[in-house]
Amino acid sequence: MNVTVIRRIVDFLLPLCGLALAVFAWWAASLAVHDLPSPARTWEESKVYILEPLAKRGELDQGIALLAFYSLMRVARGFLLGIAIATPAGFLLGASPTLTRMFDPIMQVLRPISPLAWLPLGLILFRKSEPAALFAIAICSMWPTVINTTMGVRAIPQDYWNVARVLRLSRWTTFTKIMLPATLPYIFTGYRLSLGIAWLVIVASEMLTGTPGVGGFLWQEYNSLVYAHILLAIITIGLIGFALDRLMGVAERKLRTA
Repeated sequence: MNVTVIRRIVDFLLPLCGLALAVFAWWAASLAVHDLPSPARTWEESKVYILEPLAKRGELDQGIALLAFYSLMRVARGFLLGIAIATPAGFLLGASPTLTRMFDPIMQVLRPISPLAWLPLGLILFRKSEPAALFAIAICSMWPTVINTTMGVRAIPQDYWNVARVLRLSRWTTFTKIMLPATLPYIFTGYRLSLGIAWLVIVASEMLTGTPGVGGFLWQEYNSLVYAHILLAIITIGLIGFALDRLMGVAERKLRTA
């Protein structure tokens, strides 16, 4: 058995060992905390949502796949709105030190504001939970893309700008042939971070508004004191967040090697 095969086996087994330890810790905690369901009890009380993932029995009493789909569609719309604003803003800030000095204080004030603060403002502005959630997702998730795009533009070597100046390239040609290719890795890093934040925000938004989705389901089950379903929602949130991060990572690596 060569070294490569051994490494692959180890890479496969180590995550399984970590998962087994996490489940054991969960089981041990359930013995110490009476209200915390064990892994087996969580499965028994939640398996209908997993084995019938597309069933729809009520507004929030639905299969876990349907609930996840609702949340993912909101995340997709809010994320796309956020990066549609953030990407050109990052290019402008990176290319203009004057704009950076003008808007950097505002960015630093807005960036750490919690989605729990933005959502009530969205409800005031739009009077409906759906556009308010999209507003909160967009404004919270846009900052990593703005910052990384700005850094990417500033990291372009001066020689590139000199070549564009010598060849008398138009602004559009300079953007498409120099700025965009040089900053794409930074942009995708920003997209990856923004997507993770967007997924965090949707859970908080659905919990506050009670709309159908994983977050809304979690909040309903908390109010109903069904702890096994709370754990199901938490595990679902974590798994989807993990999958989104990995998918964006694959896209980023494809881009770097292209």
